[in-house]
Amino acid sequence: MTIEDREVLREVWDGRIPAVFTLAEQDKDEDSPSDPFYLMLPRMSYLPLATDKVKKYFLRDSMDQHNMWFDYKGTPLKWHHPIGALYDVVRGRVLDNDEGLPWQITVHFSAFPQDQLIPLHSREVVESNFMSAVKEADQLKHGGRIVASMQKKDHLQLWTGLQNDKFDQFWAINRRLMETVSGEDNFKHIPIRFHLANNQTVTQKLIKPFSESTNDILTMGELQELTYPSSTFIIQGVSPSADTPVQWLSRHLSYPDNFLHIAVH
Repeated sequence: MTIEDREVLREVWDGRIPAVFTLAEQDKDEDSPSDPFYLMLPRMSYLPLATDKVKKYFLRDSMDQHNMWFDYKGTPLKWHHPIGALYDVVRGRVLDNDEGLPWQITVHFSAFPQDQLIPLHSREVVESNFMSAVKEADQLKHGGRIVASMQKKDHLQLWTGLQNDKFDQFWAINRRLMETVSGEDNFKHIPIRFHLANNQTVTQKLIKPFSESTNDILTMGELQELTYPSSTFIIQGVSPSADTPVQWLSRHLSYPDNFLHIAVH
């Protein structure tokens, strides 16, 4: 890892979104706090990992802590997607930021929308979901060889580094997932999830790191033409230039699950 690589990765890791949390009207009672709760949300994390303080602030004895969920303007926020990806799809374009920052999020402890959100009973569910995504990404990039060679302590260090927001601890293991295997110059495929703003769905496509027609390195502009022409792509809060290699983006702007999460507007 070069010094330049490390600086980019650190900048991405340290990304934060100012948010303000307000309790849903149907969950309020005479003991509920009257003031909202402000928090800097880490882009690279997940809502269940980053909102313990929110839960403690609003939770009352009569509430079920396992039923906590969030929405933005009536749209439930899917906890199994990274926070930054959630924000980019619902608030990504400047024109959509009608009330500016902080991101206004509503907290619920009842009426869990089971038809839209995965039930969340413990942090182990978050860990399982995260590790499944890492394994899927490694399958796409290396045919599953890197994860297969990792020990249980490596998996634990990867998860603990993410959970505790420890950049060095996480990247000591994750760098192996971002390298090409011996004898190959590129990943087999680029792990990408497209978050469609128009219908709040997520799609995946099998993307190779080079152009099928020219055999040159695939660029951001070519990826857009291949997938969602005339759309605006947002990754980690920015719209990369059209000539940016997609494999470079995969190595530097992927989320901890090793996927590029692209908001499509």
